[in-house]
Amino acid sequence: MKGIQTKPLVISKYFVLSLFFSLPFILLLSLRPYYHPFSTPSHKSNSQSPDLRIRPGYTSYERYIKKQLNKTLDPKLRKIWTTRDWDRKIQVFSRFFHGLKREGLLSNQSKALCIGARVGQEVEALRKIGVSDSIGMDLVPYPPLVLEGDFHNQPFRNNSFDFEFSNVFDHALYPKRFVAEIERTLKPGGICVLHVALSRQTDKYSANDLYSVKPLEALFRRSTVVRIGKIDGFGLDTEIVFRKTTNTIQRS
Repeated sequence: MKGIQTKPLVISKYFVLSLFFSLPFILLLSLRPYYHPFSTPSHKSNSQSPDLRIRPGYTSYERYIKKQLNKTLDPKLRKIWTTRDWDRKIQVFSRFFHGLKREGLLSNQSKALCIGARVGQEVEALRKIGVSDSIGMDLVPYPPLVLEGDFHNQPFRNNSFDFEFSNVFDHALYPKRFVAEIERTLKPGGICVLHVALSRQTDKYSANDLYSVKPLEALFRRSTVVRIGKIDGFGLDTEIVFRKTTNTIQRS
């Protein structure tokens, strides 16, 4: 009888000991950092070409985001964007958007998204020319003009917008994903306008360098080129206009 009575105590003792030694491992799992699906940049998967080169040095997606936030949250830059540069940029963007309205590529009824809008000068310009249903998206929100979002993984449903504009393509670590998200959230027949730099490298926060429009034409698989033109837009020299021609597919 004694042997029978002591067995449960022995089992209980070993159970407690195993639980005690497993606790650090359980805690480690529960405290591990959240990793974005793009944690390990792959230059091969980015379809590197002589005309589109991903800059080296990004060992994780978190490191890339941290560098982008260093610029977006820089207090000196944010002060410049919201004071000295505010009116000037709104005037320039208004001129660009007025031209698109004259071409019939943008209208007052368009639902518009500005990608990488920071403090929203582009959005304010759209609203000033009558495109009232406009919003911006950036890593850091700036209410009421800019919502929080990552352009590699837009927080919007398929076929949400009639018009999308961006002048931050050079900041995309994953150009293929950047374009795929535009085509996913753009309605069939919708217009995407990109301002890019082809003649020179952009700033130190850029993640890629573009040397011709050929890589962009290849990346926009569900769109056709409407036109390509020269601009003078805050260091950017080329405007490419795309029209989405087919329906979207679910994000991969």
